[in-house]
Amino acid sequence: MLTFKNFNIADWFSFYRIAASPILIVLIWLDEQLIFSWMLLISYSTDAIDGFLARKLNIASPRGSQLDSFGDQITLIVGLIGLFYFEKGFILENITLIIIAFIPYLLQMTIAYIKYGKATAFHTYLAKLSAIMQSVFILYALFISPNYSLFYIMIIIGLLETFEEIALIYMHASWTSDVKGIYWAYKAKKRNKNKT
Repeated sequence: MLTFKNFNIADWFSFYRIAASPILIVLIWLDEQLIFSWMLLISYSTDAIDGFLARKLNIASPRGSQLDSFGDQITLIVGLIGLFYFEKGFILENITLIIIAFIPYLLQMTIAYIKYGKATAFHTYLAKLSAIMQSVFILYALFISPNYSLFYIMIIIGLLETFEEIALIYMHASWTSDVKGIYWAYKAKKRNKNKT
């Protein structure tokens, strides 16, 4: 039976991101951009903290990995809602590129749900870099103003990360967490093949 005692400290940081999301939505509704931006910054910071703690304390688990991914996804969605609300002009001006970049992500999520019945939690180096770039762009846009260089870098890294995730789904027959990237997955597959 799953109880609160079964969750470790890293899991609680993921829970924070999930619990903070409705509060962030209310702040958007109240038109509180500055408070929203600071709370979003805290949520993004907990993403770095939970991963660090899980590795440092050796408490990483598939459940924690999945919880972390869910926390990341919901925080990203809330961040994008906030960005759309507070920087609507920029979003509408670039809507075509945003949709083009978002289609592969939807494809990747669809393939993962068809194959595994749930979202991936590979946590590749590219995924981490993509998450950093998304948070940097969104926070910069909210605190200062949208920056096109950061926007284009975020789009490019996001697309590369999505295509890598799709490739990794095809490389792994069953759901797997914490894969560093295609290179490491290929090496592991080759090593396992040599063992048989």
